[in-house]
Amino acid sequence: MSTPPAPAEEEPPEHVVPVALGPAWQRNEDGSFVVPERSLGWHVSVWAAEYLQHPDGRPWTWTGEQFRFILWFYALDADHRFLYRDAVLQRLKGWGKDPTAAAISAIEFVGPCRPSGRTFTTGELAGQPIGQPHPAAWVQCAAVSFDQNRNLMTLFPSLFTKRAIEEYSIELGKTIIYAHKGAARIEAVTSSPAALEGGRTTATIMNETHWWTQSTGGHEMAAVIERNATKSADGAARTLAITNAFEPGLDSVAERTREAWEDVQAGRAADTGLLYDSLEAPPEAKLNAAWAPAVIRAVRGDAHWLDVDRIVSSILDVRNPPSRSRRFWYNQVTASEDAWMARYEWDACARPDLVLDDGDEIVIFFDGSTSDDATGLAACRVSDGHVVTLGVWQRPPRAEGWTVPRDEVDGVVERTFSRYRVLAFFADPGTGTDPGAGGATDPGTATDPNRGGRYWDRYIDEWAKRYGNRLLVHAVTSGLRRHAVEWDMGDPKRQQVFTEVVMRTRRDILERALTHDGHRIMRTHVANARRRVNAWGVTIGKEHRESARKVDLAVCMVGARMLRRLVLNSHKFATRRKARGSGRVVVLG
Repeated sequence: MSTPPAPAEEEPPEHVVPVALGPAWQRNEDGSFVVPERSLGWHVSVWAAEYLQHPDGRPWTWTGEQFRFILWFYALDADHRFLYRDAVLQRLKGWGKDPTAAAISAIEFVGPCRPSGRTFTTGELAGQPIGQPHPAAWVQCAAVSFDQNRNLMTLFPSLFTKRAIEEYSIELGKTIIYAHKGAARIEAVTSSPAALEGGRTTATIMNETHWWTQSTGGHEMAAVIERNATKSADGAARTLAITNAFEPGLDSVAERTREAWEDVQAGRAADTGLLYDSLEAPPEAKLNAAWAPAVIRAVRGDAHWLDVDRIVSSILDVRNPPSRSRRFWYNQVTASEDAWMARYEWDACARPDLVLDDGDEIVIFFDGSTSDDATGLAACRVSDGHVVTLGVWQRPPRAEGWTVPRDEVDGVVERTFSRYRVLAFFADPGTGTDPGAGGATDPGTATDPNRGGRYWDRYIDEWAKRYGNRLLVHAVTSGLRRHAVEWDMGDPKRQQVFTEVVMRTRRDILERALTHDGHRIMRTHVANARRRVNAWGVTIGKEHRESARKVDLAVCMVGARMLRRLVLNSHKFATRRKARGSGRVVVLG
């Protein structure tokens, strides 16, 4: 029997048009690139050609793409203040982010990096601002590990020309470089937020921010760097982050920064002066032999030193996950292979304008924890299925001994019942123990005093006593463990019900039949959720048991959607509808 021919791969368009973000990619009507009206970048580039060099000794030059970024990074307004206080340079691996960041560090170290208030009066630069060195330059190259900084710091010995070393009295070191007899310095710093606090740095390079996460101390570092830049004496401290495409759901500094920039572009947030520059593969780009060469040539920009054939071979190597190839070589923000939902799919359903009104009929789902996982509370409006985050409690970074503040959660529950008409309330107590329960629940509130001392038992029992008579649907209605609120997801029958709703919810999201409030942490938890196959289909879970990537609000969202369906199909709800003159509403899908 002859082997059937392999299916032909789809041919890419003649020219792959990359997704270009940032002002450096805007064009005039004649096709030329837009440049800022005034920029120190012109003077900076002249200086760099005289005092900096490539490793082979050639005078420093920018590619056209890099030069446009420099012009915008050093762009000034009419009052000679920087248009952008910080910037992000996101590119594919091997593009040259480290050399570009090293050159900018050198400029901030001893170059004409600050406006002098004067302008050139003659020549090609006439009318452009003249720069001057910072009188007390302090440049930090920050990373969450020393290895991330090593590549950047090793570039400086060959970057400065002999003239620069002599003229500025530069003293080269492995982790710190001085100039002007110690008056200026470049230093490498790693994840020690406490050590960074209070520093009056004039410029900071934030290296590989796609690895700056809560677990690595990245968020604390970013916060300290921002505070230090804000309180700078001249108000002109700069920050530059260099990064590959981040992995959605990791909740990295790179991810949060991109989200902040997108919010500004969408008009959801004030513009605080963030310059974002990225060149990415278009969404339709295929990861195959037909598309890959054209895509790489498009997204590498002016980085002609990148070997297209070598990169394509890496992409086609089955040992490399497709998501990694898309992030590193296509510079695309993508979900991992086992992700339950892509970030852009969830974002497409965001409707923050659909707020809950007082008196709305809602259902609420609670997912409890003690300290490691998050505790969440989400609502779903019965009339239209709109999902809203009511509360989320996660352990703050480096907060040893922290536990979820139960009284605070109880207060949110109480306010929810006072504002809205809650028709169903299910709560998964989790497995954490209550150190104050003495091994058993409070006999004054527990419906079953023999079930142990779980962290949330006493509160869930109190919620059942307090609100049970108001609820149309109860969690457990048969057997010895009847309960209005407690819905332990460890029960296999409940896992089956939940799994069915997970699959239905995914379909609703893809068909844009679900809306949500766009809550940032719920968005992160949905992006963190991974597909998990069980006996009843595909449910959601963490990437692994000890993972720091939380999914609890995603669980609450699905649970709330499940409760809405139970309410709409309940006999009590149908009876009430008929009494009001309407027919029964049944949700089949």
